[in-house]
Formats: sequence, structure tokens, C-alpha cells
Amino acid sequence: MDEDFDDLIAANRAFADEFDLGGFDGVAHAGVAIVTCMDSRIDPLRMLGLRHGDAKIFRNPGGRVDNAALEALVLGAHLLGVRRILVIPHTRCAMTANSEQELHDKIGASSGQDATWQQFHVVEDQLADLAEDVRKIRSHPLVPDTVKVAGFVYDVDTGLLDRKV
Repeated sequence: MDEDFDDLIAANRAFADEFDLGGFDGVAHAGVAIVTCMDSRIDPLRMLGLRHGDAKIFRNPGGRVDNAALEALVLGAHLLGVRRILVIPHTRCAMTANSEQELHDKIGASSGQDATWQQFHVVEDQLADLAEDVRKIRSHPLVPDTVKVAGFVYDVDTGLLDRKV
């Protein structure tokens, strides 16, 4: 084995030495599910005053509600105590800053391979896409009408959420 992950394994061992988060049942104790971007500037639990075990979190580039996110939300609503869903893209998102062609060009140049076969699902109009994502959840036949859904934009420079939908 190589040493590429040694720092992370060492950090995990230190984490495990003080681990006190075991025994959770997997239910979202605050009844919350969050769909947000994979951006490392986003701390989904802390930004909402939540703790470990309070919420189900689904992350992807751009924080979009795709089929995998819908699958997670349906499971959360029926099996894991989810009663509120927040869709939270963010300001200064790379998925809003590039066209599909620009990402194909950048990834192609970086990889040395043709990347045009890979779809990146850029976000051309963040607010329109957010409204569409909220609509997808609200209209999904397997998401109960009792589940509340809202769309917000997270400002990565202030830490504030702004409700848009």
C-alpha cells in the first residue's frame, strides 16, 4: 500500500479515540433533509444549528435535485423521519460559472482525454433551477404532502440563508 492516505487514516484514528456518536438509529431527529452542493465551504449542520443525527444530507455538484436526490428524499420521508426538506444551492458556485462546453474543455485539457461524453449538469439560471427542484420534490408522488419543502440560497461569504422558494 502507498502512503497517500496515511494523514487521513491517522486523523480517523484520533477521531475514533474520542468517538461518542455511536448508537444513533439513523433517523433524522430534527426531521430535516438537506440537498446542497458538495462545496467544502458549506457546513450543512452548523449553518442550521443542527447536530449529528438531526438531518439527512444529500450533496452533489450544484446542489441539484436529481434522481438520486429524489430517491434519498423519498426514503427519508418514509423511513427516516424527514418532515422538512431544504434545497440549498449557494453563491459563487462553480456549476453556475461555467458552461457545459467550458467544463468539457477544462476537464478535457486536464485529463488529456475527450470529456464531451460526460454531462456535468451546469446551472444556467440558479433561481429558476431552484424553483424547478422544489417543484420536483413537492410534486413527486412518493413525497407526502405533509412534508414541507423550501428553497434557499446560501451565501458563502456571509453564512446567511436567503429563502427564495
